[in-house]
Amino acid sequence: MDLISLIPSFGGFLYTVGAFVVALSVIVAVHEYGHYIVGRWSGIHAEVFSLGFGPVLFSRRDRRGTLWQVALLPLGGYVKFAGDANAASVGEADTPGLDAQERRRTMHGAPLWARAATVAAGPVFNFILSIVVFSAVMMIRGVPSDPLTVDDIIALPPQVQELRPGDEILSIAGREAPDLDGFGAFVDALPKEPVLDYEVLRGDQRVTVSAPYPMPAAVGGVTPQSAAADVDMRIGDVITAVDGAPIFAFDQLREKVAAADGATMELDVWRSGPGDGARETFVLAPRRVDLPAADGGFETRWLIGITGGLLFEPRTAMPGPLEAIGYGAEQTVFIVRSSLSGLYHMAAGLISSCNLRGPIGIAQTSGAAASQGWISFVWFIAVLSTAVGLLNLFPIPVLDGGHLVFHGYEAVTGRPPSERALNVLMAIGLALLGTLMIFALTNDLFCP
Repeated sequence: MDLISLIPSFGGFLYTVGAFVVALSVIVAVHEYGHYIVGRWSGIHAEVFSLGFGPVLFSRRDRRGTLWQVALLPLGGYVKFAGDANAASVGEADTPGLDAQERRRTMHGAPLWARAATVAAGPVFNFILSIVVFSAVMMIRGVPSDPLTVDDIIALPPQVQELRPGDEILSIAGREAPDLDGFGAFVDALPKEPVLDYEVLRGDQRVTVSAPYPMPAAVGGVTPQSAAADVDMRIGDVITAVDGAPIFAFDQLREKVAAADGATMELDVWRSGPGDGARETFVLAPRRVDLPAADGGFETRWLIGITGGLLFEPRTAMPGPLEAIGYGAEQTVFIVRSSLSGLYHMAAGLISSCNLRGPIGIAQTSGAAASQGWISFVWFIAVLSTAVGLLNLFPIPVLDGGHLVFHGYEAVTGRPPSERALNVLMAIGLALLGTLMIFALTNDLFCP
């Protein structure tokens, strides 16, 4: 065996694992800090804050008496509060001789409201992390602003291109350009010609120039674990032909992918570089993908895993803080709704169960996201943080949602569940989670 040939694969494996560990560590740290800080505010003392499990690599005790530690296995974390029998906060430790004040500082001696708030804080902090990240990305990128103005031109194969940065688009092919909100539908109605006339405001003069179709067959984004990602297509690639037939518009590519119905396709691609760029050919097969629909359901389509964009980067404006936060909240709610809808549709057999992925699939996606740049990676962390927060709210013993159910039972009956009932329910919860993990891992190994 040629060991040298394995170095790139091994390096890619380490990169994927490293990205996964970083993403998971950030999400777990925020989740557990939510438990810790709200518990502290509620008067509950945290004995241990651990990032990871197993042998301790590093630890430090702060002035409040909490032991902060990093453990060897970066697959989760926990906060052990005073009075807990274990890191899962299930059962009460044997703590005789505590006076009322000391018992108030334990998890089990705290008022019900304090315990419930401490438990709920973990998922809530995950959602807050997602909102903050989505909002920050929006503010960094900015939002396209009217009037539609060229900020930069994307790289395309050599052809007629007379647009310049700073041009304000007034009309295309003799049709008045609308506001940005209606620009997508406007482009769909344009003549399918490789070069069109653009009327622009350049400085204080109206001029007519020639430029390519406004939505070329260029790669604006690559979906991790897609057919395009598997063959190493990259952002900025321009598809010039499909199975030998020339194309110039992204709509043409979309139509050919749908018509292929899963059959193998050959894409001729231009990749920018020195001189006239490089010409490459990629062979791939579209995959069936279940996508959230506007009505809350799902639609199944054939996709190769790329998104398109405009011929140019539009000029952007910095959104206000409230607008950015609103956008972040909308994104988080969308992920929650889509996830719940997806689980329902999988359980009902309406979409493929392969949509549920486990640790291997998540690790591969994290590595792919990291390879596309830091903004793509932090966006992925925000998406995963929402998923982790939602999962922890499921009413399954062992998870935070299960603890909240126990607290709800106590609020109604005036007493917590018995120790025996807790043990039985926790065993059931562990079995359910174990089954789910095995199912997800099976999908990772055997689903396309």
